[in-house]
Amino acid sequence: MLTFLSQLDTELFLLLNNLHTPWLDPLMWFLSLTKVWIPFYLLLAAWIVYIFRKKSWVILLAIGFTIFLSDRISSGIIKPTVCRLRPSHNPELQDKVHIVNNYRGGKYGFVSSHAANTFALAMFLSLLLKKRKWSILFFIWAILVSYSRIYLGVHYPGDIIAAAILGMAIAYGTYNAIKYLPERVRPVNILQKKNE
Repeated sequence: MLTFLSQLDTELFLLLNNLHTPWLDPLMWFLSLTKVWIPFYLLLAAWIVYIFRKKSWVILLAIGFTIFLSDRISSGIIKPTVCRLRPSHNPELQDKVHIVNNYRGGKYGFVSSHAANTFALAMFLSLLLKKRKWSILFFIWAILVSYSRIYLGVHYPGDIIAAAILGMAIAYGTYNAIKYLPERVRPVNILQKKNE
């Protein structure tokens, strides 16, 4: 069963990775760079401060903790434990993988930290804001960033799917943990009142 799933994952990777064109290379490279999203993160932080005012520090701390957990579990625990080679480092796929800017990533790729972190943030914000249109936008962003990792040849689809599940589970846990904070610091009620 594991051999079948691994083969299916490889075939799906090759299909998606080979859907490349010269004009998409720089776009996917751009989407994959963490530092280009800093203005987006700052804007999100400002938005949260505007909405939650004095209690915004709780939300920002929870988001920071969510991303920290997501990143540490994916990169610090799962990758070195599973030791699954990235497609870009797999000798069997050497001539088949489309690589951009000679970027191959670290040796191991299961699970994708990019996918875990972006899906964790998208899930947390969706649960927090409870607005369908924003949720859709956040998840489209997470999907695009995650797909860029397949496009660049550094992750299999299975790396992305498992990471997305991990990130969303962590976000669900940290978001729900806020409900157990004392009411004087718990910010969740603010939006619930506005939405009712």
